[in-house]
Amino acid sequence: MCFDVDSQPPIAPLQGLPVRTEELVLAAFDGTRFNAFAAHSDSPTPSVAAIVIMPDVRGLFSFYRELAKRFAEAGIDAVAIDYFGRTAGLDPREDSFDYMPHVMQTAQETVTMDVASGVAYLRGMPGSGPRAIFTVGFCFGGHHSFLQAANHQGLAGVVGFYGSPMPRQGATVGPIQRIDEFECPVLGLFGGADHGIPQDSINAFDEALTNAHIEHELIVYPNAPHSFFDRKQEEFQQESADAWQRILRFVAAHTPQSGQAPAQA
Repeated sequence: MCFDVDSQPPIAPLQGLPVRTEELVLAAFDGTRFNAFAAHSDSPTPSVAAIVIMPDVRGLFSFYRELAKRFAEAGIDAVAIDYFGRTAGLDPREDSFDYMPHVMQTAQETVTMDVASGVAYLRGMPGSGPRAIFTVGFCFGGHHSFLQAANHQGLAGVVGFYGSPMPRQGATVGPIQRIDEFECPVLGLFGGADHGIPQDSINAFDEALTNAHIEHELIVYPNAPHSFFDRKQEEFQQESADAWQRILRFVAAHTPQSGQAPAQA
């Protein structure tokens, strides 16, 4: 598990910037309906970038709703998705929700379909729509965010917080096995004290991305644990602030300027 149910993003809300939010039900290609939460900046200047937020194993909960708001305050439209529409339905969940049986029933294909619905939602917004779309994921979501670089969705970049580049338990293929299919830049953010993702695996990911000529940056914060990006992890606020700024710079650097055509799936 990445976060406690009462965890919050370690980014202070930006006062005075209007944000519009909405609870959504999206539909995947296979007809599955699932919950999502969107946040949009109400600035007169249209957003030129947007991001799909991919939660940890618990799925969509308050942490990710708040994170979507922080992106919108930064001028980046955001939609946070849930993975469990096929197995848990759309009903509200208690804090005691037993998520692992549902995690075990997910597959790369179903997660990809759900992400594709989030991408389509962002591309279908009124007006010109965002010119660049990214994904950001945490733990389970970080692993799957890396995989989206290979799923031909026209993404401008993918970001993973402590997502393993190696195959998950019971799988034979992970991000590192699909690097030859990657189509966009990668930003990876890791904790040096995260025993679930050893430095050797990060080094192997770095080498494979380099050999495949994929633009990337993999940052390891020494002594930071898994789930360091959390307001409750007060001793790692500097690392969290740095990670947030790196994401904002990554998005800005890979968002086309006015007059340039956006990527399309």
